[in-house]
Amino acid sequence: MTEKIIPIADMRYAARVPHVPAQLQAPTGLLADTLARPLHDLRISVTDRCNFRCSYCMPSEVFNKDYAFLPQTSLLSFEEITRLTKIFVAHGVEKIRLTGGEPLLRKHLEVLIEMLAKIQTPSGQPLDITLTTNASLLAKKAQALKNAGLQRVTVSLDGLNDAVFRRMNDVDFPVADVLRGIEVAHKVGLAPIKVNMVVKRGTNDAEILPMARHFRNSGVVLRFIEYMDVGATNGWRMDEVLPSAQVIARLQTEFPLQAIDANYLGETAERWRYEDGAGEVGVISSVTNAFCGDCNRARLSTEGKLFLCLFASQGHDLRALLRSGNYSDEQISAAVAHIWQRRDDRYSELRAALPPDIGMSDSHAKRVEMSYIGG
Repeated sequence: MTEKIIPIADMRYAARVPHVPAQLQAPTGLLADTLARPLHDLRISVTDRCNFRCSYCMPSEVFNKDYAFLPQTSLLSFEEITRLTKIFVAHGVEKIRLTGGEPLLRKHLEVLIEMLAKIQTPSGQPLDITLTTNASLLAKKAQALKNAGLQRVTVSLDGLNDAVFRRMNDVDFPVADVLRGIEVAHKVGLAPIKVNMVVKRGTNDAEILPMARHFRNSGVVLRFIEYMDVGATNGWRMDEVLPSAQVIARLQTEFPLQAIDANYLGETAERWRYEDGAGEVGVISSVTNAFCGDCNRARLSTEGKLFLCLFASQGHDLRALLRSGNYSDEQISAAVAHIWQRRDDRYSELRAALPPDIGMSDSHAKRVEMSYIGG
């Protein structure tokens, strides 16, 4: 099969039908790209829909009542997701993160989690399965998710002030319901819980210290994320980015912090602990301190397109291979290996090398939206 760009009516972004090498080799779990980065994490988007309209992800002026979301028939089935996951695990993936949109909007998600929880790594270890959610439905579904095999959750929460939070989610959703979801998740044992706060200068940066005060001594790991230029609809501007160094400086005015080592190679967050032992916080600095050098993450969109970077403009259509009926697991595995071994993505590093008032042009390619690919 030769690589080619294919137009598909329900495909949001350009995608290539992957090349299937004629010579098949058994996966070794040691797959590396052109920059010697291994494949370790797979982020799977299970829906492109969300019940929030956060301006940095799904601005309401774009994702309104007229926006056409993907039809159910376009989404990967749970069986297709499980089949692909087994292929990726054979290539070294040990961590699965379920994303969206809002993943808890996907009906019967616990069934998928139960299927994934049965997969083991080549060494016989269970997969690390986690989920990123806005927690709007978490209180209702936490126990079922835990029973199915989900191990922990990451909750997106951009402030404790109810007016600020309602303004940011743009659907008037109360912060108390998110906090309730976190509480229930903790009670059922979905731990450790991480809370991600996207910081926009002039919008919610006044919430940095209140968030820190609230989650200290709770066992929750709070992480502050620089506002990123993902996709093409969020109106990103550099002057709305609050650098992580300034976030840490603000925290240090009230809470002495000490830098600590990463938990594992490729961890996106820079970790800090409270010197009084009250827990830890993290900062994710893809704008001011790119971490492309050890990025080991692949992303699978809800309709089966494999993306190699959060800032990608083109994917690889694995669904086409799955649904053609012409390819074995071994052949699809060879195609995945071929894709990863040619990977050279390092968008954030390249962007960081440019003057701040120039930025990287996307006039020739439509970068994928975060709601489509997951964070």
